[in-house]
Amino acid sequence: MPTPTKGPRLGGGPAHERLMLANLAASLFEHKRITTTVTKAKRLKPYAERLVTFAKRGDLSSRRRVLGLISDKGIVHELFTDIAGAVANRDGGYTRITKIGNRKGDNAPMAVIELVLEPVSPKQAVVAEATAAAKKDAEKAAPVAEEEVVEAEAAETEAEAPEAEAAETEEAPAAEEKK
Repeated sequence: MPTPTKGPRLGGGPAHERLMLANLAASLFEHKRITTTVTKAKRLKPYAERLVTFAKRGDLSSRRRVLGLISDKGIVHELFTDIAGAVANRDGGYTRITKIGNRKGDNAPMAVIELVLEPVSPKQAVVAEATAAAKKDAEKAAPVAEEEVVEAEAAETEAEAPEAEAAETEEAPAAEEKK
């Protein structure tokens, strides 16, 4: 006898549970976001993420494996073209679960499960952007500082010029007297 899956059961038997997960995944890929119970959302998350991983591979065997689980060719095509392209740079975490409160009729805890299609911003990219911005700021500040230094040097040379001329005129007669 096979070991039952851990966690809450979704239906009467394993076949019913597999069909429910496949239908939930198809709805998720079709609508990009669905509202369901928290239990179903938690069971759907690894199932859907595995299918997205197959879609990211993009080869024929992966497509056939997904088609064995989801029978709608249109949804599988959308998964392999649109969704896989949108999450190509993401290493995992393709879905997000947000709890939204309890259902009015039976007080069941509800959640929204959605695909995370925003572009990923890894920490290295953020650090690289910050260093690039700091470098640009330094380059902008450097010409201003250089101009200030050049102006200060010009002012110093102007101030030194009369003193130097006075010193030269004093030295010149002294040198002439010694001759």
